[in-house]
Parts: sequence; structure tokens; C-alpha cells
Amino acid sequence: MKKNITDYKVKDKRVIIRCDLNVPIKDGVITDDTRIKASVETIEHLIYGGAKVIVLSHLGRVKEEQDKLTNSLRPVAKRLSELLNKEVKFIPYTRGPEVETAINSMTPGDIIMLENTRFEDLNGKLESGCDPELSKYWASLGEIFVNDAFGTLHRKHASNVGIASILPSALGFLVKEEVEKITSALDNPERPLVIMLGGAKVSDKIGVIENAVKIADKVLIAGGMHYTFYKTMGYEVGLSIVDEESIDFCKNILSTYKDKIVLPEDIVVASSMTESASTRLATKETISKNDIGVDIGVATQNQFKSILSNANTIIWNGPIGVFEIAKFSLGTRKIVETLSNCKAKIVVGGGDTIAALNKFGFSNKKAHISTGGGASLEMLEGKELPGLKVITDK
Repeated sequence: MKKNITDYKVKDKRVIIRCDLNVPIKDGVITDDTRIKASVETIEHLIYGGAKVIVLSHLGRVKEEQDKLTNSLRPVAKRLSELLNKEVKFIPYTRGPEVETAINSMTPGDIIMLENTRFEDLNGKLESGCDPELSKYWASLGEIFVNDAFGTLHRKHASNVGIASILPSALGFLVKEEVEKITSALDNPERPLVIMLGGAKVSDKIGVIENAVKIADKVLIAGGMHYTFYKTMGYEVGLSIVDEESIDFCKNILSTYKDKIVLPEDIVVASSMTESASTRLATKETISKNDIGVDIGVATQNQFKSILSNANTIIWNGPIGVFEIAKFSLGTRKIVETLSNCKAKIVVGGGDTIAALNKFGFSNKKAHISTGGGASLEMLEGKELPGLKVITDK
């Protein structure tokens, strides 16, 4: 068991907290502050405990010098100040005398935020490569490290694994809850456990499927992925997306776990990927060579609803249709409605999946909506997360 934030006395201590403040910003304005709000509880705990809080985070992709112009954390610091009703002093550097002077002048309860950690990637990927010297430098700024960035827990970066390998470390409230909820659903589920997987390519989720069929009672596969399964079974899939490299994998999974895998009974096919496309309902036997599969059909909506409604634990990762186009969104809408009314323990992960929940008014307040797509996906694969493994044990 890993230490969490309540296992340390933080009064007068310099506490470095790694948050996931990677929020969408357009023209300098934050368009969704969900991830900022998610770490407020942990930061407030540190403030009220009398810590000197040093916030680290990444933002966006930083591959060349001009990316700095659109990926500064300054707007994030301003929004965090508003949420905390307390000044968050922004330091526009990732290291150097300005950083050290600001930290040395802190008093208990103060908060500073350093500039985007990925600015360090412009000098040889020092952040994402977990550079030892950068790790030591950041660690030297604090006395305790708290990881509250679940979205980067699967990455071995200087700002998480690097610092935690040097300082006494703990999980923040956000990460603690994420790990507990997902681990519980995977390792100690109330059965039946149903795992629903979508997305485009089977190859992106081979590890997830391999683990899912071992631990779940039913695995529902939809989205672009199931057309590869259809082709494996010998059916025409038209112009639907197919992952040719995964044909053999699908064949083996179907032959070994045919009683667990559930594929759509019917689908909506379209003439093109546009709102103006003509559509029709088809079964796997009636797809023509010019059809594009875009959604699950009515029979499948009812089929999935029956299975999900009888589950006691549900894990969902990946879109089940092209829900971004209104004409192809009915299946996803119906699944969201079903999950809104389910009494099961529900865990949802993946940015596109969560976008679907938000778009169609998901209203199940007991569900756990994961803040980290990549991290939750690797947990579904049964992998050990580097950012979690390195945290100090109790």
C-alpha cells in the first residue's frame, strides 16, 4: 500500500505537487477547467496544513520553441487562484534563480506554480526522458513530493518518477481515489463484471482485450474495432475501418473466449462520414462493399442494454460509434441513457468516452469518471504504472 497525503505532517514543509493541469486553452482562455478543479482538494489540504506548495504540471505538446507561446501555464495559475480564492504566484521558468528566490521567500500557506514542465523537452527531452539531473534539481526545491496527476501516472517523467525516486512521496486525493476505484473494479468486482470497449483500432487495445476476457463475465466490443472481428469471421465490412494486422489476434480471441465476447447484432451503415450521408440498418450478413459502419443498431442497443442492466460492475473505455456526427450518435446516446439508470458500480475512462458522457447528459453521480485515459487504459491492461510504483510504501 502506498502512502497518501494524510500520512505526512506538512506544516512548514516545502511540498512539490505534480498535478495534471493539461486543460484546453483557446486564444488564452481555458475552455474546460475540470482537471484544475480535480486537484483543488489536495492543494487545499496542503495549504490548510501549513505547507509551502510548489505546483508542477505539463500543458499541451511542446516540440519546438514557438510552442511555448501557446502552452504557458500562466492562465492555469490565474484560474487556480480563482478556485482557491488565494493567490497562486506564477513563475515563468522551470528552473533558475527566479525559481529559487521565489521558493526561498515562501511562507506557510503560499502557493507558487512553475512554468510548463515540458518546456524542458526542448533541450533533449529532459522531462519526458526522466533526466537524472533535472529530477535532482526539482527534488532539491522541496522536502515532500505529492503526485496528484493520475493522467501521467503511466509516464516515467522527471516531474513524477524522477522526483518521487528522491523525496519522501505520497498520493494526492485525486490519484488515491482513481487507483482505488479502478483497482476495486478490476480486482474485486461485484459480479457480473461487464467491460465495454470501443474505439477505432484493435491494435490500440490488444492488451486491454487480453486482460478483459480473463477477468470479465462479458466483454462488449463495438466502435470501429468490431469490424475487424466481423472480417475475421468472414463477413463483408465494406469501407468500414479494419485493422488488418490484428486479424489473427481477433481469430484467437474469438475461438478461445467465444462465450464472453459480445459483438453487435446490427449496425447503422452510411454512404459517407458526413451529416448528409444516406444511412440504413444492416446486420453483419447484409453489409455491402460501399457501406461504412458508423453506429450500433436498434437490436444491439437493446442487446447491450440488457447485459449492462444486469451487471453489478461496468467498465467502459472507447466510443461505440461516430457520436460526433449527430446522425450517427443514437447508439452512443442510448448507451449513456442506460448507464445513467444503472445501479452497478461504473468506471469510465478515455477522453472521447467522457466527451460522449458530457454530450448526452450522463447523470449517474455514483459513477467514477477517470481523469486519465492512458493511465486507466494501462490499468485495464493489468500493467504496473511507473508513477505509482515509485511512491513511498506505508
